[in-house]
Amino acid sequence: MAHKLRSFLTMFGIIWGVISIVLLSALSTGFQQGNMYVLKELGKNIIIIRNGRTSAQAGGERAGKLIRLDIGDVYALKEKAKLLEHVTPELMRGGVSAKSAFNASSTQMSGVWPVYQHIRTIEVDRGRLIGEQDNAEARRVVVIGFEMCKQLFADRNPIGQPIQLNGIPYTVIGRVRKKEQDSNYTGADNNRLFMPYETMRKDFPMTGNNFTSDHVSAIIAAPYEYIAEELNRIVEREGKINFEKIGPVESEALSIIAPRHDFDPKDREALSMWNTALETVFFNKMISSMREFFIAVSIITLALGGIGVMNIMLISVKERTKEIGIRKALGATSRNVQRQFFSEGLFLTLLSGTIGLGVGIGLCKLVNLLPLPARFSGMIITWQTAAFAVGVLALIGIAAATYPARRAADLPPIEALRYEM
Repeated sequence: MAHKLRSFLTMFGIIWGVISIVLLSALSTGFQQGNMYVLKELGKNIIIIRNGRTSAQAGGERAGKLIRLDIGDVYALKEKAKLLEHVTPELMRGGVSAKSAFNASSTQMSGVWPVYQHIRTIEVDRGRLIGEQDNAEARRVVVIGFEMCKQLFADRNPIGQPIQLNGIPYTVIGRVRKKEQDSNYTGADNNRLFMPYETMRKDFPMTGNNFTSDHVSAIIAAPYEYIAEELNRIVEREGKINFEKIGPVESEALSIIAPRHDFDPKDREALSMWNTALETVFFNKMISSMREFFIAVSIITLALGGIGVMNIMLISVKERTKEIGIRKALGATSRNVQRQFFSEGLFLTLLSGTIGLGVGIGLCKLVNLLPLPARFSGMIITWQTAAFAVGVLALIGIAAATYPARRAADLPPIEALRYEM
């Protein structure tokens, strides 16, 4: 209190260090959650299997053989795969003429099993999703993407409205909520129509280039959650993924489909496969590295603040040498003196930290009041962040206060009494 400006300037280093920990940790967590949300808009840990060409000889045929997926492959994966929780076919078609009573547009369509909507996060904000009965009876119903709905119906409610697709009458049963999607394999879900697989197989079968009604455009599968968790553990342990090795899910899919099309199950080029779990793993690894860097910078800032506290306490010990001598002459023990200066140093550090924590939380709340981009979920403060900040602060406070307190306690009473500034 006798040196308010000096104390404040010393405390500022600690305050800024704690603010840095709070802000940088909250920033990285918000960025991670925002990006994870956008990544999951395509589907959480899904594998997309599409047609490919062989790169090796197999079955008496030379390399370059075209492999076309069919509905039999879907049933084979569903029955035999041990690592896949869900499997669905997808029929895709673009350039379809879509007409409502109000407008017309060219659109893309997908014919799917109902489970596709779950694994691809197709969720409606109006109406309902495609059901098992819709697919079994090949009903002419569609779920319409958010932007396509605006194109065909403007701000009107589309549920129950008739729509013609290449002149065939359909009924809209649901509207997909607006998706913040930044990756796709056939176009944004906001601009698509979804219908039962059996309906599309009947009305819009694959034609040309020796395709039959049994062929599918792609197979969409969702591995069990523990598969993605194991992938994360491998990356954490090894720091990378060896792309020369085929993952367990891909290997299993190839081993099941290969005998049906007579190609080598070790031929990675025979089928085109995209495992979105890899994106999630790499992104988490990147965020983890970024967070570690932020924390290191914050700890360095806090350590510098701690050195400042230590310096001011050493100056305080020197300035109060005679006071220490008088206290010892009146019966104070070295432990009493050490406790006094240790308490002062620790109090100074913890007070600074409390102020920094409060300011950091306040700044995060102010930022969260602003409009936020899709890939950023806001400044998110977790209990782990608060616990870490408090723990680091306590360690630095103890370290900063211990040495000056020991110096004060070790002063001989006679020498202290004789000391003159």
